[in-house]
Amino acid sequence: MKAMVLAAGLGTRLRPLTNDRPKALVELNGRALLEITLLRLRESGIREAIVNAHHFAEQVVAFLKAHDNFGMRIEVSREDVLLDTGGGLKKAGWFFLGKPGDPGGDPHGDLDEPFLLHNVDVISTIDFTKMLHAHRESKALATLAVHRRESSRQLFFNDEMRLCGRLAGKDQEPEIVCRAVHLEPLAFTGIHIISPRLLGLMKEDGIFSIIDCYLRLAGTQEKIAAFRADEYYWRDLGCVQDLHQAGIDLERQLPNHA
Repeated sequence: MKAMVLAAGLGTRLRPLTNDRPKALVELNGRALLEITLLRLRESGIREAIVNAHHFAEQVVAFLKAHDNFGMRIEVSREDVLLDTGGGLKKAGWFFLGKPGDPGGDPHGDLDEPFLLHNVDVISTIDFTKMLHAHRESKALATLAVHRRESSRQLFFNDEMRLCGRLAGKDQEPEIVCRAVHLEPLAFTGIHIISPRLLGLMKEDGIFSIIDCYLRLAGTQEKIAAFRADEYYWRDLGCVQDLHQAGIDLERQLPNHA
């Protein structure tokens, strides 16, 4: 399985730590967030990954070179304009499609082989192997690791754990794309497993959120599934307070379960 690390964000909530470096190179207990994510992927058996970069992109390239790509095949997808999650994935899609003639693409790429999409600013003990098995078993177009927690942004899933809508903010009206008797609100972790088939279905262009794409496709009966990650440790590292708490958690060794 290949992977993409979403690392192009400005990291505004981490200022002043991101005043002179990209979010991906902010350190947690002496290690860059990008290093932590890549080593986690490598430990899970992933040997090929692409990282998107925008803010201080040259620093990301130099960091990877200095660490010999952590023993992995790593490509960098540079974004002159920040493309958001969906636009960033679409730009880097060649890495997974492997179309002949694409720069760096693998002409022998397996179009049926799912790939992992992982935010650089989250840390977890989510079992990627178990999540991949669930994705294949369900034959979903994409599988999102979600859990129950307080959040102003929630995704809604029906009893079959299929995406049906979202709440984008506490002052927003719910957006429902397919009706169900019961909808369960769950918070997204920023970790997905995706079929490469999704890339051919992305009609959106330019700057867009992948969640917008998921909702549009869910409304056409494409299966966007949930992987319940309630039992695992997870923390967002998007602000200084959470970064500090994650450092304490790491010193105590991350629990396998929440």
